[in-house]
Amino acid sequence: MNEKKILITGGAGFVGSNLTHYILQNYNARKIIIVDNLISSETFNIPKDKKIEFIYGSIADDQVLNSLDTDIEFVFHLSCYHGNQSSIKNPLDDHENNTLTSLKLFNTLSDFKKLKKVVYASAGCAVAKKKYGKPTATTEDASVSLYQDSPYSISKLVGELYGNYFFKQNNLPFVKARFQNIYGPREFLGAGIWRGTINTIWRNVIPTFIWKAINGEDLRLDNNGDTSRDFVFVEDIVRGLIACAEKGQNGEVYNLASGIETKIKVVAEHILDLTNSKSKIQLMPRRKWDNSGNRLASTDKSKKLLNFQSKIDLVKGLENTVSWTISNKEIISSLIGKHNFFFDD
Repeated sequence: MNEKKILITGGAGFVGSNLTHYILQNYNARKIIIVDNLISSETFNIPKDKKIEFIYGSIADDQVLNSLDTDIEFVFHLSCYHGNQSSIKNPLDDHENNTLTSLKLFNTLSDFKKLKKVVYASAGCAVAKKKYGKPTATTEDASVSLYQDSPYSISKLVGELYGNYFFKQNNLPFVKARFQNIYGPREFLGAGIWRGTINTIWRNVIPTFIWKAINGEDLRLDNNGDTSRDFVFVEDIVRGLIACAEKGQNGEVYNLASGIETKIKVVAEHILDLTNSKSKIQLMPRRKWDNSGNRLASTDKSKKLLNFQSKIDLVKGLENTVSWTISNKEIISSLIGKHNFFFDD
């Protein structure tokens, strides 16, 4: 990344802002261009640095695309219509902000002559077998079901297909990074605009549980808390993205994961302990739309070919995230509060 010109779509968001901070702290990048329409993010997440150029808008906007420097060398395509439940509520918005963005961006980048790598943020949930019970680790070459649980999963897979197409037809230096469940600092509950669902506020499970725990609210666990996920700390994800950019083979896909299955009930118990909370756990039935009950990803390929593996274990990562949440409590509260007009909590 030293002396390179970098584009980060979704750079004001959770992962994008952490990636930007990491590059600034560890590399002497020539320039970082951030494109973000702030649907689920805020400008204060962008570092103040003279090397950063912020472009407000969607990467699917022709005016934005035409304004990009054509000598960009690295691209991290992280923008998305976050996440499953918002896409179920607004599938057309998901298409506009997930599928169309990828197609138009890859099509434009195909003409960039100095491009060294395009790293696409894909979703491990779209590939993992839809099942409850003891899972086997999902490998990168696992078969993909044509029956997906959400438009979000569909659009993430379509993004892979478009990237593969431009790799084969136009030699686009395209690499897929399949994320598992990311958590950590700079994921602001309530960031961005109201998207028609309470999940505008309550996003991923860990920031939601931490917020509710420090405020003495009960934690509601779907599927009686027996659902499990592969949780990976955001700093590890950022290192994985850099590894994909520097070492990833064009056309290939790599899991960025911890490789450890953790039940949601265990996560909740850790959070209650770390926050010294008197909140109660409420066991709820399974969500009707969610058939992905238990999953984890194989990390063998990323370890072997990228020399990447997660370093921060769950308890340490949760400690870090709890501390960050408490330090940013006023900001988070104001972001949640700006949506009070739309819902009755």
